[in-house]
Amino acid sequence: MADDPLRRNIEQIRKAGQSAAALTNQLLVFSRKQVLQPKVLDLNCVIADTEKMLRRVIGEDIIVVSELGPGLRRVMGDPSQIEQVIMNLAVNARDAMPRGGRLTIETQNRYLDKAYAQQHVDVQPGHYLMLAVSDTGIGMNEETRSHIFEPFFTTKEKGKGTGLGLATVYGIVRQSGGHIWVYSEPGQGTCFKVYLPRVDADSGRPHLGPVNCEVVRGKSKSILLVEDDDCVRDLASTCLRISGYMILVARNGEEALRIFKENEQSIQMLITDVVMPGVSGSDLAQIMHPLSPGLKVLYMSGYTDDAIVQHGVLEAGVNFLQNPFTLEALTSKVRQVLDKPVGNRE
Repeated sequence: MADDPLRRNIEQIRKAGQSAAALTNQLLVFSRKQVLQPKVLDLNCVIADTEKMLRRVIGEDIIVVSELGPGLRRVMGDPSQIEQVIMNLAVNARDAMPRGGRLTIETQNRYLDKAYAQQHVDVQPGHYLMLAVSDTGIGMNEETRSHIFEPFFTTKEKGKGTGLGLATVYGIVRQSGGHIWVYSEPGQGTCFKVYLPRVDADSGRPHLGPVNCEVVRGKSKSILLVEDDDCVRDLASTCLRISGYMILVARNGEEALRIFKENEQSIQMLITDVVMPGVSGSDLAQIMHPLSPGLKVLYMSGYTDDAIVQHGVLEAGVNFLQNPFTLEALTSKVRQVLDKPVGNRE
């Protein structure tokens, strides 16, 4: 009965039981012991179905933009779990933008090659679908990034979060056979990239395995490569050296400026990470161009190109390569930029 003095106690017990069940479910997901009901999915359709609910959760002060890739192939996944991944990443992005901002959801067909797989544990070369969720929020430092997928880790004040949202995302992605990485810098927003194996629409079997890539050979061009991530820097420099380019390597903007001043006459191209501590990639280009007007510049970043432009880090139309990249994509882009007339961005 509504006026029964025990009703309030029973309601509290019921709520506690529901909370415990939800917590247990999240822990099962993180430990990859949750029972999934996978089927062949069109990821773009899942996002479209989620978007209406997403806009209500995110609020009016945040602009939600969907950049859904055309001709997207299929993945194998549990629809409700994939929706939870999208919602959890979106809510995390919302909390990082307390004063409003822009949330971008992107999908693309991607190929992760053998060279990339060797730099990333548990990655098998093959065809994947990328789901990227980017924000223009406060970003994270390296210490925070190293813990974000751990259960119960949170940067929010007490009572504002359980610390299981991103741990749940990680568990769902890994249990679905995929991988997730985060790219973020303080004050520069955050980009989560989820890679789910592409499957044949009829059989549902993963479409993995190496493909033949024609390597575009260099012509003894001297390139200055600037990247603060050791794995990305090693991968890119190795790929370019294999292709016949002469490579100078810098770990940050300050080191790049020193190397540039010592080799100014021989450097024909700058390949630089966009977001770095200290001197950024765009700052480097602005400093170097007056000294070497013919210098070609290629920017690369773990952030998506849309997120980079919308955050105001780069102008639209600049030469840009999104990480992760394949050997073929890197060498082809480098050749394309080197062959362009000076001043032509497209």
